[in-house]
Amino acid sequence: MDLILCHTTADFDALGAAVGLTRLLPGSKIVLTGGSHPPVRDFLALHRDEYPLIERRSVNPEKIRSLTVVDTQMRDRLGKAAEWLDLPHLGEIIVYDHHLGQSDIPATRSHISSVGATTTLIVEQLQQQEISLSPAEATVMALGIHVDTGSLTFDQSTARDALALAWLMQQGASLSVISTYRDPGLSLQLQQLLTEALETLEYLCLRGYTIAWVTLKTNAFVPGLSSLASELVELTEIDAILLANEYPLNESDSRLTVIGRSQIPKTNLNLLFQLLGGGGHSQAASVNLRGVDSQAILKQLLDGVKAQIPHPPTARDLMSSPVRTILPETTIGEAQRILLRYGNSGLSVVDKGQLVGIISRRDIDIALHHGFGHAPVKGYMTTNLKTITPDTTLPQIESLMVTYDIGRLPVLENEQLVGLVTRTDVLRELHQERDENGKGGEDEQKFKIQNSKFKTRLSTELQNCLAPQLWQLLTIASQEAEKRGWHLYLVGGAVRDLLLAETAGSLMIKDIDLVVDGFHKSADVGAGVQLAKALQQLYPAARLEIHGAFQTAALLWHKDPELDSLWVDIATARTEFYPYPAANPEVEASSIRQDLYRRDFTINAIALRLTSPRSGGLLDFFGGLLDLQAKQIRVLHPNSFIEDPTRIYRGVRFAVRFGFEIEPQTEEFIRYAINSGVYDRTSQENTKTPALQTRLKTELKHILEAPYWKSALQLLDNLGALQCIHPTLKLDSSLLRQLRLLERCLRRFDAEQTLIHWQMRLEALIAHLAPEYRVKVAQNLQLQDDNIVRLKNLAQSFNQVIESLPTLQRPSQRVQLLRQYDLPMLILIALQSPREIRHQIWEYLTVWANVQPLLNGNDLKKLGYKPGPQYRQILDDVVAATLDRVIKDRAEAEEFLAKHYPL
Repeated sequence: MDLILCHTTADFDALGAAVGLTRLLPGSKIVLTGGSHPPVRDFLALHRDEYPLIERRSVNPEKIRSLTVVDTQMRDRLGKAAEWLDLPHLGEIIVYDHHLGQSDIPATRSHISSVGATTTLIVEQLQQQEISLSPAEATVMALGIHVDTGSLTFDQSTARDALALAWLMQQGASLSVISTYRDPGLSLQLQQLLTEALETLEYLCLRGYTIAWVTLKTNAFVPGLSSLASELVELTEIDAILLANEYPLNESDSRLTVIGRSQIPKTNLNLLFQLLGGGGHSQAASVNLRGVDSQAILKQLLDGVKAQIPHPPTARDLMSSPVRTILPETTIGEAQRILLRYGNSGLSVVDKGQLVGIISRRDIDIALHHGFGHAPVKGYMTTNLKTITPDTTLPQIESLMVTYDIGRLPVLENEQLVGLVTRTDVLRELHQERDENGKGGEDEQKFKIQNSKFKTRLSTELQNCLAPQLWQLLTIASQEAEKRGWHLYLVGGAVRDLLLAETAGSLMIKDIDLVVDGFHKSADVGAGVQLAKALQQLYPAARLEIHGAFQTAALLWHKDPELDSLWVDIATARTEFYPYPAANPEVEASSIRQDLYRRDFTINAIALRLTSPRSGGLLDFFGGLLDLQAKQIRVLHPNSFIEDPTRIYRGVRFAVRFGFEIEPQTEEFIRYAINSGVYDRTSQENTKTPALQTRLKTELKHILEAPYWKSALQLLDNLGALQCIHPTLKLDSSLLRQLRLLERCLRRFDAEQTLIHWQMRLEALIAHLAPEYRVKVAQNLQLQDDNIVRLKNLAQSFNQVIESLPTLQRPSQRVQLLRQYDLPMLILIALQSPREIRHQIWEYLTVWANVQPLLNGNDLKKLGYKPGPQYRQILDDVVAATLDRVIKDRAEAEEFLAKHYPL
């Protein structure tokens, strides 16, 4: 275990430096050795899950391999964790600090430099190693530099700090979060006015938001009032403020300055202040007026702000449902296995239908550390719960989480647990609000413009791209879902393809995937099946197929006069678990987020909401829009390819089809899965491995029947993924030559496509294996019987042709040998044969096989031959003589008969 230690009462610089180090030292964990500053505490109450933080008490000192200390060089600032510095088995102790001075830490390496913040030193190393950051990582590191340098105003600030901040902005640091938690300070005059403002501030609460206003009278103009307004917002935790300052210009005239600040989404102060001759931007504006009634102006602006305040999202909009629950008697060990299976960060504990507690991953880790895996969770769960209702607003939820440092809030309706709101749900909603309000850096803004185009296009092009009757079908489906209190989403490839469509009307969708979420409104978890049945009643021409094990249903139209051929798959939102690699997944009902998380790649994990409210809204939990813009294929989690190797083939198919690149880390995951040997082991240990059998054949079919199949095979070979078919299969020069020959054969000898071309390509791949492997691979892929028999007999047939054909002198002898094989077998033999043999097979297929006898049965009858079995022999001999150039026309044929078959 590699640990990064922050000093006691950690500040943002210590936390930011530690977060950056986790990227320089992959797998390392952060330990706060003893509390944190209040702003840091509040920040972590909402953002803790974004960073690899662990509790000091959950650390086993015997497992510590190295220690890295940030923002201090003194042992006494590490609290009880300082004892770890003396562990005899430590491999390394590293110190990063920007304070020059003495040190009593026995460091093996030190990075000390006189800059404004320790975080700056980490940023410089990240830049050197070309390591990129997530927005959450960049934000906390930027906070570290801002706070320790006073936003580059303190004397110790350096150009290196400014460059580091600029780079962090490029990495996506959030300005709104930074402005929330940094503290630049106020001048003495402004501090005095702050005291007066706090005493006279008036408040109004509306739709979950707090608006404040105050009028300050001074003798003259006061610079820096904007900072005072921002400070008031931070200190009082209000959402919007109108700060008026009135001062005399002379005995008969006065000036009024009004400064507005708003953190309320969708409010636009610029519009309100422009009406009075002022301006600014949506979240901050000001106006200067002379000789006006200050109270009337303030009331006008206040009424305008109140009119703009939107109805905030509620818990019903944010929550995940259904909630994973356990009983109080469930053991710590079993709870840990459930968390591992479903990837949750905590579990709700229910007894007799009532919520009695919550246990977090941290609680479970600590209990396991102390050896209590056998103990029931009721001894470790939190019972003093804060709960909310479906109508609790987002600001109220955020306030509860920050005030009580709660990572998850159960949602109760009629005392029944119907959902759960987590920090992640809140952060996602806040991030969406930030996007809608235009916050972020230049690169972020460029993406938001593109994202806005995406969203606008989806809300309009969905009608333009789809036939009116198909749009009507989706509208009816959403209405049926709304009647039952469910949410309905268009998901997967349809959303992806709509986003990639260049122009409206260029895409016609034949496969529609719908997901039903919110089944807590119904007693039946099979919401998708219920909706499909309801639609089938309205569309009786559709055939209904139900797959109960996977909680899915499909409506199929074939050559329908209105909908033509259409497949609509309707599923209940579900999560899945693979009992072993390459197995079929076990599925359970879950939330839309979990449903999207189980998908293969981020670009396929985007959903479009069809039901109200927020119809037309995009759900993109995993950065799929960014990856579409970057033209890259990125997997959702590291074990994805171990669980399902067919995802490797799908990733390659999407990459080649769309002209995308496989993201570097995703490629690493692919290579690791292949080289780990897990597929061989699971095939040996389990008789059924569908992802290496039927599902793999399906993916091979999609690839081999596509126009880009050659490029896809080359990429699969480059990744080593052809080993999924067989460990010895490689796309070497010999196989490439054979595949090129195969295409020539199919174009020349099967122009009518009587053969299934993708199957021929697959047979050619399998035929390239050693003979002893061919049948096993074909059976494993569950090919049809004729394919398996052909591959089984290929070696024997190949040897017979190779050995016999060169010894035959006459064309008729060669025809007699080759006509016992069908076209697919001859093609496979030719692909592996030397040029001379191959040319003779080509000649047979193009010339000899098409030679017809110069006489037929009617001719024989007219010549006086009695009908009978001898006709076959006579005609065969005539054909042979024709092939061998013994006879050339009808007269010679009759002479041939008279000589060899006299009457």
